[in-house]
Amino acid sequence: MCKWELGFLTQRHIVIETYQIEWEQEYKREVGRISRIIHPVLRAIHHIGSTSIPGMSAKPTIDILAEVSDLPSLDRISSRMDPLGYESYGENGIAGRRYFCKTDAEGNHLVHLHIFEEGTEDVVRHLAFRDYLKVHADDAAFYSNLKEQLAAAFPYDAESYIQGKDAAVKKIEERALLWWYGE
Repeated sequence: MCKWELGFLTQRHIVIETYQIEWEQEYKREVGRISRIIHPVLRAIHHIGSTSIPGMSAKPTIDILAEVSDLPSLDRISSRMDPLGYESYGENGIAGRRYFCKTDAEGNHLVHLHIFEEGTEDVVRHLAFRDYLKVHADDAAFYSNLKEQLAAAFPYDAESYIQGKDAAVKKIEERALLWWYGE
């Protein structure tokens, strides 16, 4: 279970691993499972986050972004995700998103599933960030190193880890969007 209590992350061990080629296979397996459930509304599905970027160090959690035709239709079928081990967290802090988390028996996060209506600014933001880091090695190395340093400094403090990345993520995201739109 991905735990949130009163809006704060519960304590979990933050582990950063070097890039694993298996992450792409895990993504593909999970896409097959997810697609069978939400196919009536599914428009596109993407591997996002650090596990989608070759060479990037990452928490071993697969981030998936699905684009759907409309959220109300998704909401009507989202309980079908339960047997796959996904727990729904509603918007979970981002308006217009549906967030699901899949964990193992020990509570380790295996998959974070972010679902938005197709073509929204949030979809573009996630895809631009991913694609930008794939082709901008300096920023990718900086971000990878930052995550490793933060995980070492805050191994059981997910909130501090996330807050420590925040300014860098926003700066990279800003550059990524300018790059995405050709500015």
